[in-house]
Amino acid sequence: MQRVARVRALPWAVLLRAGALVGERWSSLSESERARIKRLVAGSRGRPGNLSAKERAELRKLIRKLDLAHVGHELVPVLRGRRGRRGKR
Repeated sequence: MQRVARVRALPWAVLLRAGALVGERWSSLSESERARIKRLVAGSRGRPGNLSAKERAELRKLIRKLDLAHVGHELVPVLRGRRGRRGKR
């Protein structure tokens, strides 16, 4: 029963918005960049330590292009429930 309560408590709007934002960023990469990220992650089996130093640097460079930090900034208004409104009105 407690597990069901946790699922209901998930902030679905935030999760959906985060997925949409990451999808937009992913689409902004070129096809070759997306394919390279997939190959690097698959080759490392999700563990950066399994990559060479050169591959890790390449993966970091590609991930930076996704600008995931900015996704967090865009989610703050949704988390607060204000949908982007600033200040008190």
